[in-house]
Amino acid sequence: MFRTDLVHRPGDTDYDVERAGFQTADQHRPSAIFSVTGAAEVQAAVRFARAQDLPIAVQATGHGLSTVTEGGVLINTRRMSEVEVDPVARTVRFTAGVRWGRVIEESARHGLAPLNGSSPDVGAVSYTLAGGLGILARSFGYAADHVRGIEIVTADGQLRHVSPGSEPDLFWALRGGGHNFGVVTAMTVDLFPVSRLYGGGLYFGTELIPDVLRSWRDWSRGLPEEWSSSVAVIPFPDLPMVPEPLRGRRVAHIRVAYTGDAASGEWVVAPLREIGPRLIDNLREMPYTESHTICNDPAHPHSYAGDNALMGDLSDEALAAVLNLPASSVIQLNHLGGALAKQPAVGNAVGHRSAEYLVRLVAVGGTADVSSLAPWSIGRSLNFLFGAKSAEVVRSAYESADFARLTSLKAEYDSANLFRCNHNFGA
Repeated sequence: MFRTDLVHRPGDTDYDVERAGFQTADQHRPSAIFSVTGAAEVQAAVRFARAQDLPIAVQATGHGLSTVTEGGVLINTRRMSEVEVDPVARTVRFTAGVRWGRVIEESARHGLAPLNGSSPDVGAVSYTLAGGLGILARSFGYAADHVRGIEIVTADGQLRHVSPGSEPDLFWALRGGGHNFGVVTAMTVDLFPVSRLYGGGLYFGTELIPDVLRSWRDWSRGLPEEWSSSVAVIPFPDLPMVPEPLRGRRVAHIRVAYTGDAASGEWVVAPLREIGPRLIDNLREMPYTESHTICNDPAHPHSYAGDNALMGDLSDEALAAVLNLPASSVIQLNHLGGALAKQPAVGNAVGHRSAEYLVRLVAVGGTADVSSLAPWSIGRSLNFLFGAKSAEVVRSAYESADFARLTSLKAEYDSANLFRCNHNFGA
């Protein structure tokens, strides 16, 4: 049985609060919201939806909202907040509603760090299911490469403990396949002996944006995998909460994270400082608990859409096309390669590992169109598809053989496609 106080229907007092997420461009409009606190309640919610033949959406924080449910069931996992660190095994188990900030904090007590993303407010489970391209990505690979075990309620209402030795095909699919196969209630992942790093950002004015992108590209090409970096072109609003040097300006922001010592870091970034005067320069030695300050992602809910293109390389022609993307949007380039290019010890569905760069476009309050990058693109990253996407776009996130395997497994584990309020590859 399910607690009636944790089921919300249209017109109920808490209905809008329970369906709200970080993404405000759209919202789920379910006929019932199940605000779960544990795996047994997830099972009850899935069985209810299956009996009623209702589609199921899953939401913790709502950062990566894709296809919304109209009249289906929304399973809100944000109350599932357990974090258990095993410092000897160097692993952490977290449940479905946990955000990365909590995992970072608990791991740091033991001198360890997870493979989190740039924002501490993003849900750890959803991020990892989509692959997980994080702050230390070039050093250690995708977050999905370092998953030890997954606890999931599938469409039949069964709670499964999935690992390399238990249902290995499903284990392969979950790591990179998103929410297509059920409700992940908990996940166990590796931790790494990282307690500090050298990193931060360099901010440059509008007039230097073309030089910054070209210089960063050239600089990044020769970096060892201990360095992870990106550059973003950001149109900052003219608002009081924006730092004065950035307020109302279109700015280029280089972000770096280096696991080596600060002296070596200072030497390697010297060419970036030579690009020109910085509006802000906060490169420094920092505890890993401050890693979120490198990108300084917005923490307030807002409306946005996002698309991306994985690139084999950034030629001058490709970079010119990037510079011609809409000035009103946020444009971000991530340096890939390093450990990201290597197959993990236990294979998964994350594709296009040959990509050297990722171009991301985030349109605040509008649409994101990266079609102009098609001549140089080899695919997409599932992590950065924000908003409903076509079947063709979803397919582009995978190698063709992997996508065929995913669709076959989807038919096996969710033949009715109950879990279709996502970047879906069901029938």
